[in-house]
Amino acid sequence: MDGAFRFGVEEEYFLADATTGASPDSAAADRFHKAAASVVKPASHELLKGQIEVQTEPGVNFDAARDQLREMRRDLAKVAAEHGLLVFAAGSHPLAKSREQDTTEKARYRRLEAELGLIASRTMICATHIHVEAPEADGRIGVMNRLLPFLPLLLALSVSSPFWQGRDTRLKGYRLTAFAEWPRTGLPELFRDQHEYQRFIDLLVAAGVVEDATFVWWHIRPSTRFPTIELRVCDSCPRLDDAIAIAALYQALFRCVLRRPELNADMGPVDRGVCASNIWQAQQHGVEAELIDVALAAARPVAAHLDVALELVEQDAEALGSSEWVGRTRDILKRGTSADRQLAAYRNAKAEGAADDDALREVVRSLAEETAS
Repeated sequence: MDGAFRFGVEEEYFLADATTGASPDSAAADRFHKAAASVVKPASHELLKGQIEVQTEPGVNFDAARDQLREMRRDLAKVAAEHGLLVFAAGSHPLAKSREQDTTEKARYRRLEAELGLIASRTMICATHIHVEAPEADGRIGVMNRLLPFLPLLLALSVSSPFWQGRDTRLKGYRLTAFAEWPRTGLPELFRDQHEYQRFIDLLVAAGVVEDATFVWWHIRPSTRFPTIELRVCDSCPRLDDAIAIAALYQALFRCVLRRPELNADMGPVDRGVCASNIWQAQQHGVEAELIDVALAAARPVAAHLDVALELVEQDAEALGSSEWVGRTRDILKRGTSADRQLAAYRNAKAEGAADDDALREVVRSLAEETAS
């Protein structure tokens, strides 16, 4: 097993009132966070009180990462139940309303609230962030650029945000659209090297626009805390095995790009533009999307793009000891994404005569069950 590519997974979850399915009030959220802090040590606050984040320890074994996350998910679900709440993973909260959100009382979040204004309370989104350690930190910018074409595929596999403020968005992955209200999001620029990237960050800091690089929230970025490249494009996945499979594929792609320096080496504006277009297709249609293949100058199904990716990383997954987990990305295509399951639950409830909010409450309950399973 290749131990040079350590990884870590961060998951963001929502809280919901167990009866209404809506965001909890500020007092209930505070009580939950106080109790959770003594039970799940890696748990931390997010921008909104109705959210919580956990993270795995850095490691090389995906079974171990799964065990860590499963235990934290179940522990949080137990604490939530004791406080009349639910915890669930999803890219967006089906029933949350922006006017009902309270921001966490931390200096960083107060600064964000001051900069973002109304946008801060509209950030009812949760993601899965995946770190993979680069053998040489100074080479991260080139690797980041060459990973861009794979981002739409990774997003398509993860989409779990079809609902927004009580409405069907007609998108499988609405989260990135909501997040696009923030500055310094989306795809990174195609920086030539670490020096050019650092010059950009230094200019922002010198101008007082940001305190540091952690206030840049691209779909993929170099971490400031760790020698990693952080994948941020994916929605939070209710089904834990989906999150682990996607993390394993990202790690294998990371190694593949380093092993094959010619792969995506000529990235330019056209490639970046195609990536942006493909991300939109993935948001709209998830695993049923048709993504542009630059080499063929044609759109191909997500399944075909996954086939290409799995063939590319076969050697890497074997070296990393992750072949089984990487292969489980095919299960997502067969079974559908969380967005597909949420929409099915909603439509089934509606077909049985449920009102819109009641149908969405059923979606929230199903998300909580899947998250803790």
